[in-house]
Amino acid sequence: MPVKNRFAELQAEITEWRRDMHEHPEILFETHRTSALVAEKLKEFGCDEIVTGIGRTGVVGVIKGKSDSAGKVIGLRADMDALPILEATGLDYASKTDGAMHACGHDGHTAMLLGAAKYLAETRNFDGSVVVIFQPAEEGGGGGKEMCDDGMMDRWGIQEVYGMHNWPGQPVGAFAIRPGAFFAATDTFDIAFEGKGGHAAKPHETIDTTVMTAQAVLALQTIASRNADPVDQIVVSVTSFETSSNAHNVIPQKVQLKGTVRTMSRAMRDLAETRIKDVCAGVATTFGGSVDVDYNRGYPVMVNSEEQTEFAADVARSVSGQCEDAPLVMGGEDFAFMLEERPGAYILVGNGDTAMVHHPEYNFNDEAIPAGCSWWAEIVEKRMPAA
Repeated sequence: MPVKNRFAELQAEITEWRRDMHEHPEILFETHRTSALVAEKLKEFGCDEIVTGIGRTGVVGVIKGKSDSAGKVIGLRADMDALPILEATGLDYASKTDGAMHACGHDGHTAMLLGAAKYLAETRNFDGSVVVIFQPAEEGGGGGKEMCDDGMMDRWGIQEVYGMHNWPGQPVGAFAIRPGAFFAATDTFDIAFEGKGGHAAKPHETIDTTVMTAQAVLALQTIASRNADPVDQIVVSVTSFETSSNAHNVIPQKVQLKGTVRTMSRAMRDLAETRIKDVCAGVATTFGGSVDVDYNRGYPVMVNSEEQTEFAADVARSVSGQCEDAPLVMGGEDFAFMLEERPGAYILVGNGDTAMVHHPEYNFNDEAIPAGCSWWAEIVEKRMPAA
């Protein structure tokens, strides 16, 4: 079936919720106002259970269907946090918080899941229970992991879990998805090289850390070009080069590098960590210096389950008539932690011809609301049809 009429009726109201959240963005786990708003709405909708403080500031709501003959439980997840970006949209409802903005559309995700929760609590036309999950700290804080670590999946007996993200450049309300590895693992590294500082006019009396580190930056690129199988996906990016002196006539004692690694498999992730350490150690030895490598594993690869992905795509086609094969995404997504605990699927919904996410001129497209809400509602009603 196409977009549900009820969501066309609710669109203006859901848009108001979304724009209110956009005006008051909160970063990482500091989603106190947003979490309170979500809990208040869920109570207003008549959810059977509402729990706050899961994963620090996460909110969980439970909606029971008209029947429960099979004991099925499905989880639906939206993220709530904003980004530390200065907004440049010029909107009437632009961020009122300096240095914070909803530049990734999490305000839209939260509003759409609230809209779906309102509808599901009104109709309850399903057999089982739905758990609506509102997560803080997706943008680098690992809020999804913290909610799982708090026992969310077992506490409510969640059997499958589904998530959604808006996607600029894709037609409004059109969907895209892929089975298997979808979003990349996101690791970071901090590398500290040390040599022997001294006068730039006497380089022979120093162990030059700038030359050493520049060599390392170039050598690290060979991990992707010469160590990884060309058909595997891997990104190694050095993003910061900081010296212990910024004078024109000083060779610094220390230089620090920062960067990120993106991979699509555990084997490639292991390879990247090993080679970064080996390459840096070899360069430091060659130049007579020393190095310390701190490699930190962040979000794992987000892997869509085959069966649930096929089902999610069928639902998407029934809603919009369109569900394309999504590309691999080298960005990270901490819904990966939930998919490690339960089978499920993550889908993209079109945001239209807008600025890209994480851009100061980005804005969630409210015209996508009916399609997004309908997909979540249909996931529940088709996966757990009323007895």
